[in-house]
Amino acid sequence: MSDLIVVIKGAGEMASAVAWRLYRSHMRQILMLETAAPLAVRRAVSFCEAVVDGQQIVEDVTAKRADNIDSVRVCWQKSQLAVSVDPDWKLLAGIQPDVVIDAILAKHNLGTRMDEAPLVIGLGPGFAAGQDVHLVVETQRGHHLGRIITAGSAEPNTGIPGEISGYTEERVLRAPCDGEFKAAYSIGDPVKKGDRIGTIASQIVRAQIDGVLRGLIRSASHVKQGLKIGDIDPRGDAHYCHTISDKARAISGSVLEAILRVYN
Repeated sequence: MSDLIVVIKGAGEMASAVAWRLYRSHMRQILMLETAAPLAVRRAVSFCEAVVDGQQIVEDVTAKRADNIDSVRVCWQKSQLAVSVDPDWKLLAGIQPDVVIDAILAKHNLGTRMDEAPLVIGLGPGFAAGQDVHLVVETQRGHHLGRIITAGSAEPNTGIPGEISGYTEERVLRAPCDGEFKAAYSIGDPVKKGDRIGTIASQIVRAQIDGVLRGLIRSASHVKQGLKIGDIDPRGDAHYCHTISDKARAISGSVLEAILRVYN
């Protein structure tokens, strides 16, 4: 199992939880493929930060940016996760992975195919087990969260954020227009309803509830109207900003189970 080569498409929150779980299960050859300008919100627990900063640590697991296959292998030799800027997944051919996991959570398939590896797993809606991937993991909160689907698809996207302390859409910050986001707060800061969290093209983004800023897109990011750019946690515990969520742990555990079903 420790010799398996695993490629994860995406390095945002859910993808990072999957990488973290597999690493903690002693899989050491893990490569994450990201875009040059990641738009993750929960950046404190997302390995995509390595794209900009060169390194990211999530719950004591380190990821380093690696721009080619040689540097990827150096990361693996140092027991580090590797993160590459490769939005077209060109490294797949050179890496020849045993497992490919599409954890982009785009709500539709951006081109993942079942012939990319002996085991291909898709997270959430947009994939059909047995057609474009071997297995699908349910990402919708509720009774079936984390269920491994061997035929068919996950539940369709509702567009409604998961409920925390009675809040759903109110806890999410969205871009009011296209433009460059300029942040006035940082992840982990306490906020009050009405606070000015940032601006986009002179339009103000305000908090709709009291809580802690659990996630916030990087300042200077270029965003589209309606994009999720932040997340306020009404529970008010700043510790949650820097630890993997219950949902991400459930999904990552199911991915580990899916791999064990095939390779153990």
